[in-house]
Amino acid sequence: MGYLNGFKVTFARLFEDRVTTEFPAEKRPKPVRFHGRHVLNRHEDGMEKCIGCELCAGVCPAKCIHVRGADNPLDDPVSPGERYGFVYEINYLRCIHCDMCVEACPTEAITESKILEFSFTNRDDAIYTKQELVVDDEGRPRHQPWELWMEGEDEHLSGWMRATAPSGAAAFEGRVGWSGDLGHGVRPPEEGQTAADEFEGAEETEAAT
Repeated sequence: MGYLNGFKVTFARLFEDRVTTEFPAEKRPKPVRFHGRHVLNRHEDGMEKCIGCELCAGVCPAKCIHVRGADNPLDDPVSPGERYGFVYEINYLRCIHCDMCVEACPTEAITESKILEFSFTNRDDAIYTKQELVVDDEGRPRHQPWELWMEGEDEHLSGWMRATAPSGAAAFEGRVGWSGDLGHGVRPPEEGQTAADEFEGAEETEAAT
């Protein structure tokens, strides 16, 4: 009778909705601020946002980020600042996706995407270089052969930064605190936020009263 009771449970489940997906052909949708693999963003004019300050490497608890800055070439600058990220590497065998590097970045250069599924056949592939991390000319992540992408996972690259920037300062509460991204421009305000010009107008009205 024990076997028959077991089959009874099994057959009953055949007519219920499935709670699993047919991975990898189908994946569960991820939240906008899901922590996936990183990207290095670029300004709307194409310049890199990274200034090679190495703050992300210094704050990383897993010690998985290696950065070396260099002086910007005078004739062909890479970033708007005096320096740029000459070397940038992230070891995804060590990364814990804590997002502390994103919090520490003063220029919103590094953010995380929703891309997470890797299938490495070579340990060297797990160490992403700057060429693999910097977004392409449309502001999207560069697709690597060992990454499993689904539609929409290369969007919302700045979601976590938009939620936390700029460092929780009270003076910025209620205003947009992120810079424009290549291919995306300046994102519209999220719930609970207002555009910068509206915020400044409200400040002037409050000061006048």
